Amino acid sequence: MARTNPFEFLQQVRTEVSKVTWPTRRETVITTIMVLVMVVAAALFFLAADQVLSFLVSFVLGIGR
Repeated sequence: MARTNPFEFLQQVRTEVSKVTWPTRRETVITTIMVLVMVVAAALFFLAADQVLSFLVSFVLGIGR
């Protein structure tokens, strides 16, 4: 593999970065909100699943009667 000097490397990096399609501010905000909604939904799901499993284990083991 051919070695490049630091100057050539930085030129290549600059060229590649200019090819990137950066998201707009609106796209970033919408994506962030979607991620937060999904995190809350997942947290609520796992909370409910944990409560159900806890109840079932307590019922089977006869704890808390």
